[in-house]
Amino acid sequence: MNALWPTVHTERASLAADLADLTDRQWATESLCTGLSVREVLAHLASAAGLSWARWMAGVVRCRFDFDKQVEMRLAEQLGGSPAETLENFRRVAANTTTPVGPVVACLGETVVHGEDIRRPLGIGRAYPVDTLTRLAEYYSGTDLVVLAKGRIGGLRLAATDGPFATGSGLPVSGPTLALVMAMTGRAAYCDDLEGEGVAVLRERC
Repeated sequence: MNALWPTVHTERASLAADLADLTDRQWATESLCTGLSVREVLAHLASAAGLSWARWMAGVVRCRFDFDKQVEMRLAEQLGGSPAETLENFRRVAANTTTPVGPVVACLGETVVHGEDIRRPLGIGRAYPVDTLTRLAEYYSGTDLVVLAKGRIGGLRLAATDGPFATGSGLPVSGPTLALVMAMTGRAAYCDDLEGEGVAVLRERC
């Protein structure tokens, strides 16, 4: 799993580069995370990249085990006074190798999924390595630990059209690996990029 850290760092650096020239209006664009702007999602990513398990647990205790409150508190810490400061805070922790909870692949997944939560509303595309996306698809299809994914695709047969990923049995869903990953993690917008009898079911579960 530790071999994935260079991939995490590559994805963080790519996201930072994509956001370097945004206008204030673009920073305020609503992300695919309901209620959060693209700037706020980046602040959340900066928070996650800068947290050790010990600091995460200290925050949980401080917030009296209200996990949502702790997420809000950490996001506010990284938001800064301007979009430029938010981006700088993210760049500062981009090479970190700490993760508060979960395996490194979950950290990679958070980086890619939240990166798409930011990129798609802004019309920014990224040509991810298929190996990276396949690794994430395999991870999410087998767990509900960090986000409901395995449970969301029950009774469906998912198959990538641009890589080797395939899983499950039932109504077919096919399309780009990125779209499968994003739909598995609840992003209904990516169902527009998928085909098959199971797409309607998957969209409803998103």
